[in-house]
Amino acid sequence: MFANYHTHTSRCGHARGEDREYVEHAISSGMKVLGFSDHCPWIYDDGYVSGSRMLPSELDGYFSSLLSLKKEYEKDITIYIGFEAEYIPDQMEAQDALLKDYPVDYMILGQHTNEREPLSPYTGDPTPDEADLVRYVDLCIEGMGSGRYKYLAHPDLLNFIGNSQFLDEQFTRLCTYLKEKELPVEINLLGVREGRHYSSHRFLSIAQKLGCKAIIGCDAHFPEALSDPDPIKVCHLIAERYELPLIDYLPGLEAKE
Repeated sequence: MFANYHTHTSRCGHARGEDREYVEHAISSGMKVLGFSDHCPWIYDDGYVSGSRMLPSELDGYFSSLLSLKKEYEKDITIYIGFEAEYIPDQMEAQDALLKDYPVDYMILGQHTNEREPLSPYTGDPTPDEADLVRYVDLCIEGMGSGRYKYLAHPDLLNFIGNSQFLDEQFTRLCTYLKEKELPVEINLLGVREGRHYSSHRFLSIAQKLGCKAIIGCDAHFPEALSDPDPIKVCHLIAERYELPLIDYLPGLEAKE
């Protein structure tokens, strides 16, 4: 891998390791670009505090640490600073206000919920509800259409266990949109490593039929995920199996000389 744009930090509460360790493991594996995209904080008007994303109070430390590492390692690797976030329409104004003074390079869309926390279950939990699947695909398409996000992380995260034909129809709708907009589907290394329901055969088969491209996202929650060759090799083999051309860099976020 020349680049990874899906990297978390310990601030989200379910990852481990120091920021510097992520950078050094990326360099040791030969990466030219490392994009940090920790789970973006939200501001809720009822004061709810999420346990699965960084706190708003941690933003200053996030940027000061990564900007310092960006300068320190500029001869070895290009570092970009961003976030992974859901697209929740009625929360976007508050998120924009929260981030407006920070030098955000990019964002990726990870639709972990269909509504704001804690009103919506995790989309990775099994559900037979067709409305959940339709809502998920609608939000992914609307979110990517907003222009806020560089790509859609684990696009097959919604764990639908209902009618398989209906699932194929909705996955086709999502893949068709991604193909039309020349957006890659993510082969999620974390899901592959842990044998999760994503990246799924059903989804990748549809992406193959529609001629989509792909990108490998480490979804790194510990530094070694960036330098472990075996799961990275498996992701490459998956791309070959489904004839999905891999892109190395996201447009506008390439390696800098």
